[in-house]
Parts: sequence; structure tokens; C-alpha cells
Amino acid sequence: MKELLYQYAGYNIWANNIMIDAMLKLSDAKVDKTINSSYQSIRATTLHCWSAEDIWLQRLMLQENTLWAESIFRGSFEDACLNWQIVSRGLEHFVGEQTDQSLHNTLTYKDMQGVQHSLPVFQVLNHVFNHANYHRGQLITMLRQVGETVIPRTDYIVYARR
Repeated sequence: MKELLYQYAGYNIWANNIMIDAMLKLSDAKVDKTINSSYQSIRATTLHCWSAEDIWLQRLMLQENTLWAESIFRGSFEDACLNWQIVSRGLEHFVGEQTDQSLHNTLTYKDMQGVQHSLPVFQVLNHVFNHANYHRGQLITMLRQVGETVIPRTDYIVYARR
């Protein structure tokens, strides 16, 4: 199990980096263009992706008082992308430090509404990586919506064939 999750963590970094490389070439007008999706722009979706990975890493690291990163963030889009890359590497490091046994340990955490939940660590990590895939797919659609024609290929198989 650890090996598979470690591969997904590496894939997550790779796919995020490809998306970030594409998005950093955009003008602010394209990054902030209103698009009908889960979040209203490329910037908003990117902030959500970074914040979600970050809060899950905080929880996995057993930080008691978690913080939703975008709620206090005042930096540039480039800064947000850099922070997202750092957190993604932090997730990979976390997985690398685990054993197959520790991945079955129960993580108890509070959600954003303060409701307590308990799940095995491996299920949390599966959620984190699946969540990232979901929103990267939205970002690809958003890139098309702002007129981009060179669209990154972030399929796992592309990563595996490297």
C-alpha cells in the first residue's frame, strides 16, 4: 500500500507542476476570468487546491489548530502556486515516512465546521489525491474556456510512461 500511495504522491507533484507551469503563463485577466465551475476562476480553483492539500497535510501531521491557507493568504498567484508545490512535496514526504501498518492507523480530525471524523490514513490520502485529480480536470477545462490551446496532459499513464 505504501508504494502505491507514494507513487500517487509523486504523480500528484508531477501533475500539479505541469498545471502550474501552464497557468503561470497566463495573464491576470485569464487567471481571474469568471468561469462557471466549482470555483469561479482559475485563481480561485488554484487557491482551493493548495488550501485543501495544506489542511489535509496539517491534519495528517496531527496539528490541532488547522488553518485554511487561502483565508489568510494575500500573496500573488505565483506565490500561491509555489506554496501548492511545497505542500504537495510535503504530502510525498509524509507518505515516504509511513509504513504499511501506519497507513492503517486512524486519523481523527475536525472538518471545517468543527465536526469530528475518524478515517484510516490511507483513505485520507486516497481522498487528497483524488480531490486533486478532480480539480486539475476542472483547471484543464478552465484553460480551454480562457482560450488556451496548448493543454497539459496530466493523465497518470503519461506520468507512468516517463
